[in-house]
Amino acid sequence: MQHIKLHHPALIKSLQRAYSAEKAAAFAYQGHAGSVKNCEQKKLIKQIEIDEWNHRKEVLAIMQQYNIPILKYYEIKFCIIGKIISASCYIAGWFMPFYFAGRLESGNVCEYFVMKQYFNTLGIKEHDKILYEMGIKEKEHEVYFLQKIRNNKLLPFFEKIFSWGKRNSFNNIDLDKKYPLEKSDIYCKK
Repeated sequence: MQHIKLHHPALIKSLQRAYSAEKAAAFAYQGHAGSVKNCEQKKLIKQIEIDEWNHRKEVLAIMQQYNIPILKYYEIKFCIIGKIISASCYIAGWFMPFYFAGRLESGNVCEYFVMKQYFNTLGIKEHDKILYEMGIKEKEHEVYFLQKIRNNKLLPFFEKIFSWGKRNSFNNIDLDKKYPLEKSDIYCKK
């Protein structure tokens, strides 16, 4: 396979960061799944962890295609973050891991749509489908976590402080009125 050199520093950094951040998320979900008592919730959170490992694999495949190196700094930084979050799930109670997982996923949604837009500015469309699918999957994760805390009395307070919840999201995707891939450039415009 011939490696193409990308001349887009923001895209390269986004790929490197996403690759390592997916590991942090997966580690965090290990702790989150371990800390919940409800078997159905545990199973769904474990599936979200698997989704994050799959995203990491997909991002690595793209990076390898363009000979983009994995940054050790990001790998170490996000490994530590993921392990700390994982451990904190056992002491943070029930609400906070669900809240911060949803908030994190809300921000991750645009990461993949912006990467798609970056590739498109270079005339590269071959990754559109997988980047779109990963962005939509992150939105599904956000919606799952929000549904779990939607009626919790702490949500309005946390939403006011951390700018995420029922009225605030870090992306403009509505899964009930989802645009298809061909029209998805409307998502996450800066």
